[in-house]
Amino acid sequence: MSLHQLLTDLRRDPEFMMNVMAWRTLPARAARYAAFPPNLHPYLQHALQARAIHQLYYHQAEAVTAALAGENVVVVTPTASGKTLCYTLPVLDTLLREPHARALYLFPTKALAHDQLNELGTWEEAIKRQLATAHAPLQVHSAGYDGDTPSAARAQIRQESRLILSNPDMLHMGILPYHTAWEQFFANLRYVVIDEVHTYRGVFGSHVANVLRRLQRICRLYGSAPQFICTSATIANPQALAERLIEQPVTLVDQNGAPQGEKQIILYNPPLYDAERGLRRSAVLEAQELATRALRANLQTIVFGRSRLTTEVLLTYLRDRMTERQDDRMTWSEETVNTPSLPTQHAIRGYRGGYLPTERRAIEVGLRDGTVRGVVATNALELGIDIGGLQAAVLCGYPGSIAATWQQMGRAGRTDAGALAILVATGGLLDQYIIQHPDYLFDRSPEHALINADNLLLLIDHLCCAAFELPFHANETFGRCPFTADALQLLHEQGDVQRHGARFFWGGESYPARQVGLRSTGADTVAIQVEETRRGGAEERGSQAEVDFYGESAADADPVVLQYRVRVIGQIDHASAPLLVHEGAIYLHEGRSYHVRQLDLENQQATVTPTEVDYYTEVTAETEI
Repeated sequence: MSLHQLLTDLRRDPEFMMNVMAWRTLPARAARYAAFPPNLHPYLQHALQARAIHQLYYHQAEAVTAALAGENVVVVTPTASGKTLCYTLPVLDTLLREPHARALYLFPTKALAHDQLNELGTWEEAIKRQLATAHAPLQVHSAGYDGDTPSAARAQIRQESRLILSNPDMLHMGILPYHTAWEQFFANLRYVVIDEVHTYRGVFGSHVANVLRRLQRICRLYGSAPQFICTSATIANPQALAERLIEQPVTLVDQNGAPQGEKQIILYNPPLYDAERGLRRSAVLEAQELATRALRANLQTIVFGRSRLTTEVLLTYLRDRMTERQDDRMTWSEETVNTPSLPTQHAIRGYRGGYLPTERRAIEVGLRDGTVRGVVATNALELGIDIGGLQAAVLCGYPGSIAATWQQMGRAGRTDAGALAILVATGGLLDQYIIQHPDYLFDRSPEHALINADNLLLLIDHLCCAAFELPFHANETFGRCPFTADALQLLHEQGDVQRHGARFFWGGESYPARQVGLRSTGADTVAIQVEETRRGGAEERGSQAEVDFYGESAADADPVVLQYRVRVIGQIDHASAPLLVHEGAIYLHEGRSYHVRQLDLENQQATVTPTEVDYYTEVTAETEI
């Protein structure tokens, strides 16, 4: 079944249509092209043509031209519009022309950095072929540098890599405090790329603005003044946000030239089952039903849940639903649906924070190559990770903002083919307002992203970090903060910094960045480990897969001896652990149920065992005033 046939079936379904509050068609848009900038390095022009790119989209050409002219740039276009080239081309152009030049890419998540590292690898190979033809020794070497980078590899990356991909947290805690080891890098830093700049708002964005103040301060120490290129999803004030983050003028590029296929947007309100009290059918069940219809139509589908628990429940329901036979339509076996390792085009997976990095990378690859046909995700997949050309998106609940709604809907239709996006409202007041006032979503501007880098509580923390990195002069300003001197004097009176003449020095014994988290949750995580036991003995060892899992030694074991294994299946932030993996809880992971036997916060681990139950647990929070 095609998308067209599914849409026809939906329109002919009276039970579905009576709950549709709005159905809008966003028309297809043709591409607007522009020629390569004439001053773009010939190697890059050849590399583009080798990838069948003979023209740039209009916004790509505009952004590259501005960046090559030395301007700070913020590019604001929808999802899947090719924003990556807007910074990749000017950065690689500079690295090719200046043998000592360096660049730093900052992404809000490790997943985005890993995704872009793979893309850069493709560009490096294309450039190497050009360099080999010209017998040029110059190399463009990129590398990731984050918390997952092995300690043994870090020194080599610092010395040899010309393009570093990282995140603000690592810059704050693992790079700036050790800037003396990065002297060559900072002295030659020409570009700083800030991807998904719309995510840097509120407290997190205010922290990041101060980290960027510290970055520019260190760059001045080593004699560099990097250029900034930012990218953003559609928000109300992208230029103002970028200028507040870097405290420099920024050129706005927002004339999208990328093509877009026709997209159907449906706002769906679950039916009432108690009209007198205004109670509606569960949004989770309705989202599961609509996602099932999309999957049965053979559309690669993403379902968004607003929480980790909702995501896991939806995943379980959707897998169960897909194993049912309905009329003569396609059905999937339980093995096909539930076995993540099975190389089948019918796999349905979950995706959220807490999954191991290797697990998440495998899901991303499966989405790109089509072996994963459906994914149930939190907003962890809202950002611009390349997950291929999804055809349908189902949102279980209003994400909380207009900007986030369009981001999630934009995950479907990342090519010029048609796509479908359905917002399923919950019974909450905000959801009901949005669903019953569709013009609010379709016609209003997305929200403003606001930050305040001069918030005193945050500023004090980063002044301590900056003083550790490099002593302050008494008349020095921290970025554009108008009361730097007063804040330093306050820290001096508190004993956090020491004053010697006209300079302020960090007065503590440990480095302060370790005590300052940029996000609302701390950096500590709790490992979720599963204990598994089984009987040994060749006659009971089961399938070859079980032998592979438990080891060949099981074949020679005494039949009455239990084989025992502990493995980590996921992780959770320290603050959420008492809520989700408390003793006695049922923890859901990839649609499977685990009983929490023990939570050891001191050793940062939760021990779980597999179980088969038909319920899940949810913490009840009580607030006393």
